[in-house]
Amino acid sequence: PVRAEERTIPGPEGAPDLQITIFSPAGHDATAAVPGLYDIHGGGMMVGHRYMDNERLIALVAELRVVAVSVEYRLTPENPDPAPVEDCYAGLVWFADHAAELGVDASRIVVMGGSAGGGLAAGVSLLARDRKGPALAGQLLLCPMLDNTNTTVSSHQYAGLGTWPREANLVGWKCLLGEKAYSLSASPYAAPARAEDLSGLPPAFVEAGSAEMFRDEDVEYATRIWATGGRAELHIWGGGFHGFDVFAPGAEITRAALAARSSWLRRVLGL
Repeated sequence: PVRAEERTIPGPEGAPDLQITIFSPAGHDATAAVPGLYDIHGGGMMVGHRYMDNERLIALVAELRVVAVSVEYRLTPENPDPAPVEDCYAGLVWFADHAAELGVDASRIVVMGGSAGGGLAAGVSLLARDRKGPALAGQLLLCPMLDNTNTTVSSHQYAGLGTWPREANLVGWKCLLGEKAYSLSASPYAAPARAEDLSGLPPAFVEAGSAEMFRDEDVEYATRIWATGGRAELHIWGGGFHGFDVFAPGAEITRAALAARSSWLRRVLGL
């Protein structure tokens, strides 16, 4: 039911080209514009690839009849900040600029990602706001990696514990930010928790498990969006660990989380 196409597109100015995968419903007519999803994979900024999210994206494309693009970005420590977020932003700009060719409604694009991909999706949303485009319909942030300071209660609570423990997170931020790894002066596009102003952002869906280190920083991010008068929907799944939907796909908590994501996407995309 879903067609996949590989493409090479221009990267940021002076940087290598980017590899992307485009998923579209079988039989999709490019003259009938549908919403678009722009996905950024996780991996702590250090590992991973765009095929990691295939199952999640294919399911959404088949269910919602949307077109999805998954981007391959440069990884750290070989390519520290701003390489990852600039790659992701360049891919988003390409997607919006070629929306008509792909049969996508450029006014209904959601940027999404999980873990490091969620943090990059939040950073891309900030860049799109500050650079005056592309306009986004929403940001779907799944257990996003947002706060480089690692000072919340939950960031200490899950030291040495879970699928993404504190120790791994410290390494990830060090690889991305180097000397500014845990500094308040880190770029807000790399560490969105550092953004002083969260106004003017597209509607956000923020999800995390109650039993993971990103819990508190994700709650704070949604709370700060609300404080500006912005739109955010927050889900903290009781007993959920980092990446529970991937590691426990048959669990009732996963079914509930997938239903909540689908409901939000239908609302923000007008489906």
